[in-house]
Amino acid sequence: MSQSVDLQPRSLWRDRNFLTMWGGQALSQFGEQISLLGVPVLAVVLLHSSAFEVGVLNASGLAAFLLIGLPAGAWIDRMRKRHVMIAADVVRAVALASVPILWSLGMLHIWQLYAVAFVIGVATVFFDVSYQSLTPSLVLPEQIAEANGKLEATAQVAHLTGPAIAGWLIGVFSAPFAMITTAGTYAASFVALSFTRDREQLRPAHEHGRLLHEIGEGLRWVFGSPALRRIVGTTGASNLFNTISVTILPLFLLRELGMTPQAMGLLLSLGAVGGLLGAIATPHLTRWVGEGPAIPLSALAFCVVGVLLPVAAMVPQIAFPLLVVAEFVMSFFVLVYNITQVTFRQRITPPRLLGRMNASIRFVVWGVMPIASLAAGALATWLGIVPTMWIGALGQLASAVFVVTGPFWAMRSLPTGTEAPAPDAT
Repeated sequence: MSQSVDLQPRSLWRDRNFLTMWGGQALSQFGEQISLLGVPVLAVVLLHSSAFEVGVLNASGLAAFLLIGLPAGAWIDRMRKRHVMIAADVVRAVALASVPILWSLGMLHIWQLYAVAFVIGVATVFFDVSYQSLTPSLVLPEQIAEANGKLEATAQVAHLTGPAIAGWLIGVFSAPFAMITTAGTYAASFVALSFTRDREQLRPAHEHGRLLHEIGEGLRWVFGSPALRRIVGTTGASNLFNTISVTILPLFLLRELGMTPQAMGLLLSLGAVGGLLGAIATPHLTRWVGEGPAIPLSALAFCVVGVLLPVAAMVPQIAFPLLVVAEFVMSFFVLVYNITQVTFRQRITPPRLLGRMNASIRFVVWGVMPIASLAAGALATWLGIVPTMWIGALGQLASAVFVVTGPFWAMRSLPTGTEAPAPDAT
């Protein structure tokens, strides 16, 4: 009697290595959400920072993507990505733990928050590029989209619960001591990642080229591909203008609309429900409209809905529910967009270039964010908070043009590495 062979890949629910990496990423995301609310609230409410100082604070946390984003990708391609993530968690935990210590000693000033934000930003560059590049070495090629969906769904659970819990922690313990919880989540992420075992194969040292040559190789791969260029165009422009809005958002909500930190946290948590549902719905939507068309359709949707943010200032009596709807719909379609375009990037890129590909893209799409943060502080000081929100919303609306006019409409299924056309010659 013949013996049947099960050719189906093992479910990710039973894959110990993926689950431990997933757990580490989830804990890091949860901690990040607490600090994303806690640090600006600390600056605005306790240190009485100006709009420009809030802009500089946000820029400090994002500057690393512009300053070291490109060499980080080349370095990461030479190292074990899981080990990089573990080291990044340690650095972030120590940096955040310094905030309540300095506050309790009466020594915390805005420039120290700048320094803490910058150190955390550097560590986050290495963590984020590594985890996006590590996934293909943990799962089979046909499971990459599912793995990305699970990672993004968990991130959205953090987005959902993190701000509300952060608002509660700030209300009970004050913003500085809420940072202790964040440091604890990074320490727990360190433990989870320590138990992960990956199949990553490092390149032999003799294959390493000069750093500038390897950086250039990653840039040529990204910008030599017409499809990747359009993804970078939309994502970069969207991040540029969305960061203008997000930088001013604490001032817009806390001062312009008169919300409490707890209400702000609740708003962001309710909006994040859309992101969670978007992560769950992405496989169904891509089967319905096609994997390629899902990229421009989702980009167009979240860019259009972003206009509702400044509209809320025109109808303050319904601002809270209007902003909940806006955040919900934006989060839903941002997740559809992110899961689909990240899967596309991972599928067509050779493993040896994954770190440099992700870092090259992050250099552009995140590198614009510290510039946007400084611009937001300057614009809010010059024009006011609400006009600055309008600039962010209308600029983001225009950013969808790159992918909307791209080749994705004809891609019912996203290509794999063997099917993808080679980048244009440079």
